[in-house]
Amino acid sequence: MTEAVATPSAAIASRGQFPSSLQLLARHAWYQIVYIVRVPVALFFTIIFPVMLLILFNALFGDGVIEAGDGEEWSAQQFYVGGLAAFTAATATYTNLANMVPIRRDEGVLKRWRSTPVPTWVYIGGFVVSGFVFALVGTVLMLTMGTVFYELQIEWAKMPAAFVTFVVGVCALAALGLAVAALVPQAEAASAVANATILPLAFASDIFVVVDEPPRWLELVGDAFPLKPFVNSFQDCFNPFVDAPAFNWGNLAFITAWGIAGAAVAVWRFRWEPSTGGSGGRRRRRGAAIDAA
Repeated sequence: MTEAVATPSAAIASRGQFPSSLQLLARHAWYQIVYIVRVPVALFFTIIFPVMLLILFNALFGDGVIEAGDGEEWSAQQFYVGGLAAFTAATATYTNLANMVPIRRDEGVLKRWRSTPVPTWVYIGGFVVSGFVFALVGTVLMLTMGTVFYELQIEWAKMPAAFVTFVVGVCALAALGLAVAALVPQAEAASAVANATILPLAFASDIFVVVDEPPRWLELVGDAFPLKPFVNSFQDCFNPFVDAPAFNWGNLAFITAWGIAGAAVAVWRFRWEPSTGGSGGRRRRRGAAIDAA
């Protein structure tokens, strides 16, 4: 484990070069990407699971239509592509960071990284950039499948809005994922907290199902958090009944505010030291007991 931790920064330094901050950031992001690819569960829930949902929902409900306003009807197949593409971005950033950062912290990896001369922001930036990469790959994959198999309509005049919405949403969700990672006491609780927050909100955010007249409290829950504005704004970029350029500045401002709040909490509560009751701490205590024996 120690050799793996030293790899991102040492790979460049071993060649006798003084790495720039961008080189270090790229190395740490690549290290996190490789790490996630080598963890089947993480890769499954980040990329494969949303693709399975897209295929399943379209097989079950693809023949239906969604009311797009003014009596217009939008194909359910196209609706699910946009919503699940946004959900993929959410799982790649929010869920991934909320899970992986506490694990690396309790394993003692963050503590050892912090003891090196590399700027601390590089380590956190590596997590965020890797999440951005997976979000981009997953979203492009979903949109490609939608175009090829589900007649998704791409209007290039709306693509700037889609890109801006994607970047704002991913950055905000990454910040909120880091906030959750900073707040959870142990790595064992991270997965439960991340899934217990993202999955119920997904049902309230027009991703999995759409209810014609939902209960008022359900609408309020969805509107109070950034996932629904992100999903709706991203879906609008592929809705044939929404005129270009399809920017929703109100939603983008709301999402940004949540991202700033998440970043503030992450900075305020972030911990580099392993939790005393975490799995890393237990392994170290067992190792010390064996050495003492």
